[in-house]
Amino acid sequence: MSYIERTVNFIDSINDWVGRAISWLLVLMVLNVFFVVVLRYVFGFGAIWMQELYVWSHSIVFLLGAGYTLLHKGHVRIDLIYRTASNKYKSLIDFFGSMFFALPVIYCIFIKSLPMVERSWKVLEKSAEAGGLPGLFLFKAVLLVFSILFGIQFISMALKNIYHLIYGKII
Repeated sequence: MSYIERTVNFIDSINDWVGRAISWLLVLMVLNVFFVVVLRYVFGFGAIWMQELYVWSHSIVFLLGAGYTLLHKGHVRIDLIYRTASNKYKSLIDFFGSMFFALPVIYCIFIKSLPMVERSWKVLEKSAEAGGLPGLFLFKAVLLVFSILFGIQFISMALKNIYHLIYGKII
């Protein structure tokens, strides 16, 4: 197995594991929403922290699941040309899209998020709402984790495309 194949398999296994693990958060999120609705509309009890919990959980699922979705080709693409293109042409489109569009955007997200996350961690930022969740700084750190996971998955995709263009084989 070549270095490229080992690297791709390693990156893919990370995002696959994270995606499968984070999918269980959906179950907890659905239960949380159910309890929020029942407590609020049946018993007249509302808790800000429970409402924030499902909003934050929802965001975490999307952010940390982005790499998994990319790995399994689940993101929306405009395939007017792509659908009918040859595998080699698809590899070229995916490679240039990864290198010149996706990775620069992910880099900017990481760089622009870093100071905000650092400030949040310094003061151990919490929700601005009375009775809200105390760990907002943890949630903000998910932006950096998202950037890393999504970025390495685009690198994996670029490596797969390079491999296909050079060796004619799809990893």
